[in-house]
Amino acid sequence: MQSISKRNTLLRSLTESVFDPHATDFWLQKINPIWSTHRALAKIVRKENVAADTVSLTLEPNRHVNLGQPGQHHPVRVKVQGRLYERNYSLTERDNTLVLTVKKVADGIVSRWLVEDSQVGQVIELGQPFGDMLIPAQSRVVMLAAGSGITPMLSLIEGMQVKSQLQHTPVDLMYWVKRHEDAAFLNVFEALAAQYPLFKFHVFYTQDQEHDSRLNVTHLAAIDDLDQSTVYACGPSGFVATAEDLFGHAQVFMSEAFSMSAIDTNETGFINVTLTQSNKTVAIPKGQSILAGLEQANVKPTYGCRMGICNKCACQKATGATKNLLNASENAEPNNLLKICVNSAKSDLVIDL
Repeated sequence: MQSISKRNTLLRSLTESVFDPHATDFWLQKINPIWSTHRALAKIVRKENVAADTVSLTLEPNRHVNLGQPGQHHPVRVKVQGRLYERNYSLTERDNTLVLTVKKVADGIVSRWLVEDSQVGQVIELGQPFGDMLIPAQSRVVMLAAGSGITPMLSLIEGMQVKSQLQHTPVDLMYWVKRHEDAAFLNVFEALAAQYPLFKFHVFYTQDQEHDSRLNVTHLAAIDDLDQSTVYACGPSGFVATAEDLFGHAQVFMSEAFSMSAIDTNETGFINVTLTQSNKTVAIPKGQSILAGLEQANVKPTYGCRMGICNKCACQKATGATKNLLNASENAEPNNLLKICVNSAKSDLVIDL
């Protein structure tokens, strides 16, 4: 029996050395850059400017890519100057390809690379899709989008079109941008409005010479039967917080914010955070995210989107008070799940990290 076990171990070692997936990928990608034994890869096959500082990249995925559902986000991994970065974006499925739309963000390493430096033929890696903002059931739909928050809305709308829901489901899309040149996909929305009488869209330009108003109660008044509607909101944290204040009593309200409130400079000093798994206590600044504070203290928690969506950074909070940087809500209850990327500490904390 011992000789058989040794022989099996030797055979397994030989097999692993011959069929090493990384070595196999190296040779496969000499033939086709997105061939892989295990990695979800996609090749850029088209790059198109769709608005100011905004591009749409059409991607050809390999067989390992999980397309997910309309409205979900994918982790997108790219190498910039030899370093691997991961960010999360909403992708739209079209004719066996994926469309990644990106707006360049000030000081954004990945968004700047995707908008300015990415080229047709280059390969990016995709992670597993996540997110709960999915195609609604058969009810009226209200969509509130600001800036690049339009991307998941487009994915949802095109998903509804594929399922023939736009023929009988009223959809009101309200879209806020700074200037005319910032508006993306207007030709798509115009075509949908011409084809489907129940689809209506309105674009508001907040910084043009004849500027429109930001989201306010007048936009709420334009919606009938809100208690029978599904409302989606996506945009900066301030926009999403206003949307929730106005539309939060809808039958269903779902939101995603992709930026946090600025650091509160009125909050000074430090907070002690006790990490139970690491058996250490570190001091982090008040007013900024717990994740950022821990990173400054040379603690490296796991994270993904840094927007409070993917839950990779979530951990259990045993005690302490926190403030949500997306909507300013405070929570002092013990034994709660805490997303450290979008919460700051209001008191000393004990968390399971």
